[in-house]
Amino acid sequence: MSYAPFDWIDAEARGRAAAGLVRTLRPRGAEPGPLDLASNDYLGLTRHPEVTAAAAGAARRWGAGATGSRLVTGTTALHAELERELAAFCGFEAALVLSSGYAANLAALTALSGRGSLIVSDAGNHASIVDGCRLSRAETAVVPHADAEAVAKALGAHEGRALAVTDSVFSVDGDAAPLPALAEVCRAASAALLVDDAHGLGVLGDGGRGALAAAGLAGGDGVVATLTLSKSLGSQGGAVLGPARVIDHLVNTARTFIFDTGLAPASAGGALGALGVLRREPERAARAREVAAALYTRLTAAGLTAVRPDAAVVSVRAPSADAAVNWAADCRAAGMAVGCFRPPSVPDGVSRLRLTARADLTEEQITAAVDTIVATAPRQAGAPVS
Repeated sequence: MSYAPFDWIDAEARGRAAAGLVRTLRPRGAEPGPLDLASNDYLGLTRHPEVTAAAAGAARRWGAGATGSRLVTGTTALHAELERELAAFCGFEAALVLSSGYAANLAALTALSGRGSLIVSDAGNHASIVDGCRLSRAETAVVPHADAEAVAKALGAHEGRALAVTDSVFSVDGDAAPLPALAEVCRAASAALLVDDAHGLGVLGDGGRGALAAAGLAGGDGVVATLTLSKSLGSQGGAVLGPARVIDHLVNTARTFIFDTGLAPASAGGALGALGVLRREPERAARAREVAAALYTRLTAAGLTAVRPDAAVVSVRAPSADAAVNWAADCRAAGMAVGCFRPPSVPDGVSRLRLTARADLTEEQITAAVDTIVATAPRQAGAPVS
């Protein structure tokens, strides 16, 4: 009798298809394609000539890869320079660069908690935070979205080491966390505050210095930030920023740092190049917010249901998962790429188109984007969604 150990996968695939939740890889070519409102290239720097030249120059000088973990051979002078520049730009004492934003969240959560400690996590947090909580072996309390009072209640019920963790800007709806209120709650409870600023860096704060800088919290003794280099900085990788003693602790204890190959030199060089452009052209941050506001205003004026953006993410509700998939496909057929978020990527179960505003979009492109989304919208897309 033959044994087929993966037959269960076929049943799960049929279930996904029935629910309209099948995901498909669509390789794209190297040349710029449709009007792009799907990527996280908020500042339009991924193809900026200074950024690509910096990435190419780093690869020629340092090689295609880091060659090993950062504690063995994978740390270069380029990595150290990037860490100094990130910390200085964002207003923190020190920084540690990792291979991805996902790895940065796992590193911070696992190294700063552990058995007997408490993590209080927002219900809308990114999957990398959810996974970091699971791997931390700490007690985890998931609290209602953007509810500082719920965080205070959870912290007050625990004795001992604790931290609260939140996205600064939530990736699904683009709304911002109440950072000042969360910081006050954490101070009162002697707890740390960990903020994933992936969608705030480059968009919020003076010249794009991030949500923590905008809230006056950057550099605080009890505040740690994580971020990604793959969104506003147009490169690849992630980082943890905070007090020097916290960064030293991560170097010695964070498994996704210790046992992972270092960030490729090209990615480090590209991120440094992007930081240079952003320092010289700080108006890019405000422009990304202006584009997001314009998209929201025009789409809601046309009768669609959207969430008011706090940064550069604009979420437009769809009546069902299938409708969202078809809507995104119709946009793509009309020459525009948009994101399509469905369960389980959305914690509330409501499917959406997710639009990312870019600082380099022209007024003509904004108008074309709105016209395309409205023209392809499902009939029920303007109805209220519970």
